[in-house]
Amino acid sequence: METYREMMSGTLDVYLSSQSSRMNEIMKVLTIIATIFIPLTFIAGVYGMNFAHMPELAHPWGYPSALASMIAVAGIMLLYFRKKGWV
Repeated sequence: METYREMMSGTLDVYLSSQSSRMNEIMKVLTIIATIFIPLTFIAGVYGMNFAHMPELAHPWGYPSALASMIAVAGIMLLYFRKKGWV
């Protein structure tokens, strides 16, 4: 009877360890996604403010340059994460 109890305890430990490993992988992916979107949210927030004296709003290339900077930031971060082997 003691042997079965130890086997069940070992099985439970293996199961909990695999669940913990899976949860760590999920948290890593969510952290990477959040890390990519934080600077994009900041850029969108700055350009979303209603100020009368923002020179880049009157510039004809203001919107495309803001969009290009968002794409560049996201691309650079993705390249960095791939280089590190996190993605």
